[in-house]
Amino acid sequence: MVALARERHFVRAAQSCSVSQPALSEGIRKLEAELDVPLIHRGNKFEGLTAEGQQIVVWARRILADRDGLREEIGAMRAGLSGRLRFGSVPTASIAVSLLTAPFCAMHPMAQVHVVSDLKSEDVLRQLQNYEIDAGITYIQDPIPEDFQVAHLYMEKYVLLTAAGAGTVAQSATWAAAAALPLCLLDPVMQGRRRLDDVFAEVGVMPSPRVETDSVSSLFAQVKTGSWATIVPSAWLHVFGVPAGMRAMPLTEPERAVPVGLVTLAREPGSVMARALAAANELTDLTFLEHLPREQEQ
Repeated sequence: MVALARERHFVRAAQSCSVSQPALSEGIRKLEAELDVPLIHRGNKFEGLTAEGQQIVVWARRILADRDGLREEIGAMRAGLSGRLRFGSVPTASIAVSLLTAPFCAMHPMAQVHVVSDLKSEDVLRQLQNYEIDAGITYIQDPIPEDFQVAHLYMEKYVLLTAAGAGTVAQSATWAAAAALPLCLLDPVMQGRRRLDDVFAEVGVMPSPRVETDSVSSLFAQVKTGSWATIVPSAWLHVFGVPAGMRAMPLTEPERAVPVGLVTLAREPGSVMARALAAANELTDLTFLEHLPREQEQ
């Protein structure tokens, strides 16, 4: 059922389970007979799960996660933590992911890490609930349901990147002034861009960026030409630095800071991978990401 919910196609679901399609269908029919409820909408092709089928998938994912967790727990007790940590994050928190995976891997040399770093905040929570990831990093400004455990990491603050020879010695810039510059920004559908637009709307202005991109690395590549200014979380300057010929200035009026946190499922005993990552986080201070790199401070 989990494979069918994921693949939404009988043949692909059967292949992922290493069984034939008739064997998969027969197994589902037996489960329907045992529970005395239909689990899928039948037609010439897969047409979706019934409400009962969707609930079965929720329980099945939990059972599979508990099975995997038990194996990892026993394996860790016997020979040290191994297996794979599945780590998801919103795009702007990628540097935080790298700063946590490094100590995690140092503490557990037999473990591997798989990172998905292009998730929306709601996708991080959904994938945690579906046991698709063990831990996630996302914005925690909005209330997080009680199903999750949250550890604050740092405050995401924003800086303006503009040409160094702009004829100003100001140590900061206002959002209103930034809106008037030739801007390169993230795509409007991205959460990071929507947060910027919310602040612009708050001060009564709306920028008209000449260039938009869906990639932070592409954003820096565009800005490096010297033709554009941009707004980025200060954390990203610890990855890319300030491009040559540019300067970074904190944005004010208003000063905006959004909390970013490590989120896991609030379950006992919980994922052994999630607990190991939480232990690595306790030894790591990420608050330096709130500030400009020292060599770039104005």
